[in-house]
Amino acid sequence: MRMTASPAVADYPCVPVVTLDSGAFLPHIHADADGRRVWHKRNVSASAAQDMQIKVAIVDDDEGIRTSLAALIRRAPALRLAGDYGTAESALESLPEKPPDVVLMDINLPGMNGVECVRQLKPALPSVQVLMLTVYEDSDSLFNSLKAGASGYLLKRTASARLVEAIREVHTGGSPMTPQLARRLVQYFSKPAGNDSRVSNLTAGERDFLDQLAKGYAYKEIADRMSISIDTVRSYVRTVYEKLHVHSRTEAVVKYLHG
Repeated sequence: MRMTASPAVADYPCVPVVTLDSGAFLPHIHADADGRRVWHKRNVSASAAQDMQIKVAIVDDDEGIRTSLAALIRRAPALRLAGDYGTAESALESLPEKPPDVVLMDINLPGMNGVECVRQLKPALPSVQVLMLTVYEDSDSLFNSLKAGASGYLLKRTASARLVEAIREVHTGGSPMTPQLARRLVQYFSKPAGNDSRVSNLTAGERDFLDQLAKGYAYKEIADRMSISIDTVRSYVRTVYEKLHVHSRTEAVVKYLHG
């Protein structure tokens, strides 16, 4: 059965994917012989639907934690487990063969620690995003992880729902961390902005956006706090990255605060 849709195709900027047990389908709009827009279902294979998921690997020496994280990832519709490893060495050997999108990395590993693992992993897999998941709350662990190439930093006591959200966030270019850790980052880079001409070219709205970003708020929270749409937030991300010549949330905050 087909349903005629009066709006133009351009009125549908985001098309949802509906997942079924046997695969998935995409709502598809096209013009019929009379020029009318017609909506119908276009089947997508189960393997194609699987490819849309975020591939997540786990590196943690605690078997119980690896099992719990693996179960969480398997339950989340948008995530897919890409492997789990008990040592940094085994991760470095295996991950380049089947690269994930996101790696959950512990710090206190036997042999090579997690920070050094990130430092060696990033040159080999620069597009892979690393989210540190650890018990350490000290500033040195936070800063060393970020300098090594990690894009986010959360504690192992983080709620499951927040962790799933953080994986999606880091995959789309964010740098999730707790507000407390973000504040430590702000305090560490306490030099006022303004010495870099690129920073001085920021608009008032872009500065406000970066202030919220530096406090550790997620994009949706920033939209609510600034009373703007999520699309405007994404626009700020693009323009700020271009103006500051950075490629990540952490780089943008550091450049803004440190000049």
